[in-house]
Amino acid sequence: MRLLIQRVLDASVEIDGRTAGRIGKGFLVLIGCCNTDTIQTADLYLRKMLSLRIFEDENGKTNLSLKDVGGQLLLVSQFTLYADCRKGNRPGFTDAGDPAHARMLYEYIVAQCRKSVPIVETGEFGADMKVRLTNDGPFTILLDEHILPANRKS
Repeated sequence: MRLLIQRVLDASVEIDGRTAGRIGKGFLVLIGCCNTDTIQTADLYLRKMLSLRIFEDENGKTNLSLKDVGGQLLLVSQFTLYADCRKGNRPGFTDAGDPAHARMLYEYIVAQCRKSVPIVETGEFGADMKVRLTNDGPFTILLDEHILPANRKS
């Protein structure tokens, strides 16, 4: 699993000329899944994402989490996070998850986030989307297999 988290002042996603989701201050999260990802993998990534302290406190230090600042989430599926560019100039996507499996995990992540974050907006799985954002900082974090404990594989 890969989550590309961008701290934003605002973000939106448009599909076929209509706004599918729009948020204010919070995280725009691009989500990529692979076939070895499980619900347990998703839970690990969710705990880490929701606990990240990357918002500034009154002293300008990054000590505050999404919850601490009343932040919002915009969750967008993006299989291209698994692009393999090691050979040639055309990326391969064989490491990206099977669409049915990836959709299940994406929908699970959305449902779990809605349990603890008051405003959760989404794109549309598999759609051609136009994403707009005002990156705050800029501050971008990539959560990938490197966040897993050394003794655990997903």
